Amino acid sequence: MKRILLVEDDPNIADGLVMNLEAEGYELLSVDNGSRVMEEFAKGSFDLILLDIMLPGVDGLTLCKQIRASGSKIPILFVTARDRDDEKVEGLIAGGDDYIVKPFNMAELLARIQGIFRRLAWLGSEEDSSDLFEFDGRRMNFKTFVAEGPGGRFDLSRRECMVFKYLSERRGEVVSRDQLLDGVWGYHAFPSNRTVDNFILKLRKIFENDPKDPQYIETIRGVGYRFKA
Repeated sequence: MKRILLVEDDPNIADGLVMNLEAEGYELLSVDNGSRVMEEFAKGSFDLILLDIMLPGVDGLTLCKQIRASGSKIPILFVTARDRDDEKVEGLIAGGDDYIVKPFNMAELLARIQGIFRRLAWLGSEEDSSDLFEFDGRRMNFKTFVAEGPGGRFDLSRRECMVFKYLSERRGEVVSRDQLLDGVWGYHAFPSNRTVDNFILKLRKIFENDPKDPQYIETIRGVGYRFKA
């Protein structure tokens, strides 16, 4: 049974989520104050965090950064009333895996949760590649999420690792931004190209000799990207 840590300060929303998610077979622990999250997170073993952004005590973005700083790769799905594109991008850069805006349909939330677990299984699969992907002295470990290149050694977020895996499995092919959104996030959630472009920029800083003149992750103007190692 998958365990979910729910961080939501509105008792009506929290109660509704607990009832519906438990009915779907998930085990829930609900926390209503940001100050308690790290304590509960340290005590329990969870498979997913549903995290509001506007919280008493400590806000959700800060909590997400703290969780990532601890070394945890647990999936984090922001559940919030904030609907601006720049806030969505900020949440992803902080280490979030997904973002759903209130009010939402329960079926959509369930689909996103299931999508997260499905893509986790894909990331950990060994059907097409081993845990370690190497090219021209660079390497990506899909198990530890550690990447090494001229830019140094970096601990990537799960989503950054998934973007690279998606491109590397399609070496030599032109991949559109929409394909990346659909393949990595599972839907066209973020209409701004900044969503994908920020992840590509991070990967270039790691793997390219000159990120401004990329040799491996090319921009195909008006379309998307191509990985050509």
